[in-house]
Parts: sequence; structure tokens; C-alpha cells
Amino acid sequence: MSDNTSAAPSFADLGVDARLVRSLAERDITAAFPIQAKTLPDSLAGRDVLGKGKTGSGKTVAFALPTVTALAASGRARRPGRPRALVLLPTRELASQVAETITPLAKALGLNVTTIFGGVGQNPQVSALRAGVDVLVACPGRLEDLIGQGRVHLDAIEVTVLDEADHMADLGFLPGVKRILDKTPRGTQRLLFSATLDNGIDVLVKRYLSNPVTHAVAPVKADTAAMEHHVLAVDKEHKPDVVRALAGGQGRSLLFMRTKHTAKKLAKQLTAAGIPAVDLHGNLSQNARERNLAAFTDGSVKVLVATDIAARGIHVDDINLVVHVDPPAEHKAYTHRSGRTARAGAAGVVVTIMTPDQHGDVRTLTRQAGIRPQQAVVVPGDELLTQLAGPPAPFVQPVAAPAAAPAVQRKGSARSSRPGQGRAGGLSRGRGQASGSGRATHDNQSGQSNGQANGQSNAGRRRRRPSAR
Repeated sequence: MSDNTSAAPSFADLGVDARLVRSLAERDITAAFPIQAKTLPDSLAGRDVLGKGKTGSGKTVAFALPTVTALAASGRARRPGRPRALVLLPTRELASQVAETITPLAKALGLNVTTIFGGVGQNPQVSALRAGVDVLVACPGRLEDLIGQGRVHLDAIEVTVLDEADHMADLGFLPGVKRILDKTPRGTQRLLFSATLDNGIDVLVKRYLSNPVTHAVAPVKADTAAMEHHVLAVDKEHKPDVVRALAGGQGRSLLFMRTKHTAKKLAKQLTAAGIPAVDLHGNLSQNARERNLAAFTDGSVKVLVATDIAARGIHVDDINLVVHVDPPAEHKAYTHRSGRTARAGAAGVVVTIMTPDQHGDVRTLTRQAGIRPQQAVVVPGDELLTQLAGPPAPFVQPVAAPAAAPAVQRKGSARSSRPGQGRAGGLSRGRGQASGSGRATHDNQSGQSNGQANGQSNAGRRRRRPSAR
């Protein structure tokens, strides 16, 4: 939860419906963040708005409130396959978290919300569309598939929101986004939120927004300068021990790797070393991604090892430490990765691990990112590692899996259990551990162990609501 100052306006002061104000207050959201205070007067009045702000600045509430307010005011009935509002997002994780933020606000006004994204079966999504949807939160790929199948039509859209537009551009989604926006009615309200206006975002603004009001807050570089940045020079042979020391603190840590394979491998290695960790990358199924992210969010697992899919695709409060185990290739990635910590006024530490062959690249990276990190040469056991990671978390003793039962061929099935092979490809999973393979075990503003053998760590039963802003 943020430390909003007394000068921050209340949502009632900004003209927000009393029912929505109560809904926000139930989640301890009472004072508006700057992006909300700046955009709401215009967006609630029905104007097109271009909001510039980094992830975590409160954009979700900034566009959720005018969206549901406009739908309630028009009072049009839901029709099968014809949603009334569309929120486009680049990643599944972000779509899920945004939907969780919008849902209680929509419910307060008698509206419903449905999410559409790939990686899961489409039948439940098709059924929800058929029943009628007020607010559709979607990723471009699956939405285009369903449009092509005639399952969804956008001719009834009253409000369109593009969130993380620059990230969608980075991922190559702009052609699809344009095709989707071309199917929405002209003259309807459009809200676009982006951290930058490069990579073709200016084209979207000119083509689809009508006389937009532009509001900008908190340039990204200004935020990185407020964090505590460190570059640790290590020999290659010492790097695994240094990473384990940083990941072993009691706080919540996010470790970034360049590739899916190395993220999976490191999560397994940390878990085997008594530091339960989960991974997040594009090779995981959607269910595995949700389980792992839920375990990290609710605190049952303290370490998440991720590729850049997590640099802007997730919002989790109270991440104490971000570690660039593999330094990113360019400074924008450094900025967005690092932005997972020191959010909403909280403190945070960013560490880049640098081997001898990476000195030049890291020097260029930090210069372009506009930061001056503290630099040190470290070896395993250095006191600095404990200072950065915080007190060590209790060691979790790996527990060997029970002996496998003899192979049994089930009638009508080609599957059999194999001696010596567990559910996660032969790695034994112990109590308190979480699989780094994905078989284990969301900020927008208010707040984003002992695990089970499959690593779910009770996440499904006691998942916390992610931060609402």
C-alpha cells in the first residue's frame, strides 16, 4: 500500500461514483495517485486520454473507473458475443491482474468482466462471451482468433483501453492491435496508457484518439535514480554461490535470466539448495504460470526466477530485491526489470551481477539507464551480500520423493507410471519446496513456507488479491 500524502485528492473529490468510492475503500484505496488525479476529470467526462506513466503508477484504476462509469451511464443491455468495453493488454499475467482490479468495481455497478487470452482452452471464454460481457479484458492474439471464428464482435464497444501500449509494440502486437481497433466504432471513447511514445505508439494516438488530453507522471528514469543500485563484480566460478546468497534472504526476491532454459535451471538449483523458488517464462503452461505467480505473490515462495516476461508483465508489491543474474541486453529492459521493486514509495535494492567479460556491456547499460550504481568486487561469504539480501531465510531441507510404484497400464490409456520418474521429470519435490519446472507451485496498488510436494504451496486456496492500482 502506498504512502499517499494528505495533499492527494480523494476519489469523491474527483467526481467518482459513490458506489465505486466504497468499493475502493474496501481495499484501503482512498487517495488518488498522480496519474489518477490527473486523468480522471477528463476521462470521466468522456474525453479521449493519453496517459504516460510507468507500470505501477496506478494506471489500472485510472482507466477502470471511467470505463465502468461510462457503461453504467449508458445503460445498454449486454448482448451475446458483443462486449461493451475492451481493455487490450500485452500479457496473460497483466490481463488477469487487471481483470481482478476491474471486477469489484464493475460488480459495484452491476456489470461483469471476462478475460480472453491464449495458453488455455477457449471454450470457457466462448461460453462467457455467449452469455454477454460488459468489460472484455483481452490479449490481442486470442481476441483476433475469436473474432476470426465469429465468436466475438466489436461493433458494440463504447470504451476502448490500450494499456502498456509500448510493451505491445515491443512484442510485435501493433499490427494486430490496429486490426482490432479498426473494428471498434468511431467516435467512441478511447484511453491509451503507455510509458513511452516510441515504437509506433504515436501512430496509434494520431489514428485512433480524437483530440486526446495528454497527462504524464513520473518519468521512468527519475524512478530508477531513487532506487539503491549495485553492481557486483564476481568471478564466473563464484557466481552460483553469490546468486544463492542473494536469493537466500527472508524478503521477496525477483531474479532475472536471459533465457527460459536458464530460468528453469536456476529455480531448480535454488530449490535443491533449500531456497524454494519458482520460475516464470514463456515455456510454462498458463496454469503453471498462474500457480507459480500466485505462490510468489502470497509469500509461500520468496524467490521468483524469470525471463523478461516478468519485467513488465507482473505487478507484485513488496519485492525487496531485484537481481539481474544475467544483465539485460539494453537499458530499457534494465529500467523495467528494476521497476519491479521500490514501488509505491517502498524501498528496494537492485543488484547486477557482472562477470569479467561483461564489464564493458554493464558500464554502457548503466550509463544509458541514467544511474550511478555502487560497485564492489565480491566473493562468497562477503558481508555485503548479507546486507543486500537481508537476514537469511530458514533453510528448507529437501525431502526425497517416495519410491515409485511399479508401472501400471490403465485400461484405454497409453500412459503408465515409470519407475524413478516423478511428475516433474524425475526431480524429487520436498515439503516446503516448489518446482522450478512449472509444475509447482498479482500491484496494481493495495498489495499484492511451507509448500506442498507439487509446489502449489496452498496458493490456490489462499491467493491474495493483487494490488489494486
